[in-house]
Amino acid sequence: MDYNAINFKDKFKKFTEHWSPRVVAEMNDYQFKLVKVEGEFVWHDHPDTDEVFIVIEGELIIEFRDGQVTLKSGEMFVIPKGVEHKPVAPSECKIMIVEPKGVVNTGDAGGQLTAQNDVWV
Repeated sequence: MDYNAINFKDKFKKFTEHWSPRVVAEMNDYQFKLVKVEGEFVWHDHPDTDEVFIVIEGELIIEFRDGQVTLKSGEMFVIPKGVEHKPVAPSECKIMIVEPKGVVNTGDAGGQLTAQNDVWV
């Protein structure tokens, strides 16, 4: 058993890529992923699972077909399964995503922003 705390600042220093989630921990079948984001992501959904966005630093806008939510540092939002959404960050934003192991970041949309799962940092 490892009794060391996970330091988000230290983990964020280990990568520079945007829209490329890094796994920092697992709990049961869920993964905790740190992500640096900037600009617009793709419209997508996750038909089989909810998704949690937690803003660590910066501001994240999550667009929906019928509205949007703006998250600032220290705030979170749960997107219900099957709801189409598009994350947008006007400037670099550091976030944590919590979702089941194996979930693809672009859902069924695919494309060049599709990240490899299970990249640990």
